[in-house]
Amino acid sequence: MLRSYLLSIKLKITSITDWVSRLKECPLYAIISGFSPDDVPGIGTFYDFFRHIWNSEQKHLSVQLRHKKKKTPKGKKHGEKTPNLKSTSAARFLDFYKKHPLPDPSLSPLSLIFRLYKQQFLDVSVSHGLIQPSAISLAGDGSPIRTSARLRYKKVCSCSENGISHCNCKRLFSQPDCNIGWDSSRDCYFSGYHLYMFVASDSANDLPVFPILERASRHDMLSFLHTFFTMKTWLPQYRVTKLLLDAAHDADAVYRYCQESGIQPFIDLNSGNTGNFIYKDTFTINNNGVPVCKLGLHMKPDGVERNRNRCKWRCPKTDRSGCHCETPCSDSSYGRVVHTPVKDNPRLFNIPPRNSLEWDKEYDRRTSVERSNKREKEDYKLEDGRHRSSMMWYCRLYCTMMLQHLDAWEMPSIVAFQSLLSLDA
Repeated sequence: MLRSYLLSIKLKITSITDWVSRLKECPLYAIISGFSPDDVPGIGTFYDFFRHIWNSEQKHLSVQLRHKKKKTPKGKKHGEKTPNLKSTSAARFLDFYKKHPLPDPSLSPLSLIFRLYKQQFLDVSVSHGLIQPSAISLAGDGSPIRTSARLRYKKVCSCSENGISHCNCKRLFSQPDCNIGWDSSRDCYFSGYHLYMFVASDSANDLPVFPILERASRHDMLSFLHTFFTMKTWLPQYRVTKLLLDAAHDADAVYRYCQESGIQPFIDLNSGNTGNFIYKDTFTINNNGVPVCKLGLHMKPDGVERNRNRCKWRCPKTDRSGCHCETPCSDSSYGRVVHTPVKDNPRLFNIPPRNSLEWDKEYDRRTSVERSNKREKEDYKLEDGRHRSSMMWYCRLYCTMMLQHLDAWEMPSIVAFQSLLSLDA
């Protein structure tokens, strides 16, 4: 059944009804699936299979009877996302997840399908050397998943019969895990989920590791915190060494947590949260964490002292022979030296420095999560599924991730590809 459903997604068939018809019309599809052409499963058999890998009697993660909520705020400019959370809010949520462990994964409705995905696909990719769980580099990002044109709900109260047309009573939602969110790429509201995905950025195949379907109104920061700590609970053997995130995750609390956990953060700065500030001896720091001397010149990088977790900067008018500044700010012939320890400001002081080639080269790998999301939404038509339950959306999501791992197994390694080119030459 799983093989047949994977084949339907590979062929971009989004309806179970259409797929059952294809199995009956084309015997090859039935043979590849492992069925006899004369005895293919029906529509109800497929849905029974989905219920077997869903560890709950309910098809949704939340109750269907709830209050109607307001729309999430939209960006004021083209491409602007949901307004950022305050840094204090990010710190508060981070402290909550640190102090309150998440429930046992075996009790989650996703436990069976996740175990199937992990044992048969994720662990196999690890055995092939495509993912290194002992020191993994993760890229995270959110993506809107549109599930319907509007929210579907109906009134269950008797207010209309009593002449009250607009009431605040609870409604019965057909998709209680979805709501209205703002899509910054299309500049419009949408009804659905906010998919937050972690991808192994150090993998050559942009392999997905762990996803969560949040409500559409959730900000990237909240989705990141929930997904990250859930992943730590579900994959405790995975040791994260690097985090590659966009400007929506630019909060001092995230940098502090990475510093405490031994994680190297590569996070783009938020344009609305920058500005020079006085550091030491009236030295200022620019938006990239580079000290600016009293003449307004950017100081030159002079290596990294990793044992002390700090970067070293020298006067911009120094060379091997010494300092050649007309108005030196130090009596030493070596020139003025400024150290920027990461503990002073982990948001601006990074190792490697934010404006260095090494930092840029590593941060460029963050696009791996965008390529992975593109494959799920465009190549495998994730949004085209006509489902109304989280059970079906999670089954479809995890199956698209399985196909990504299957594609990576079939691709030749870099060494094999290079040797093939040399033979052709």
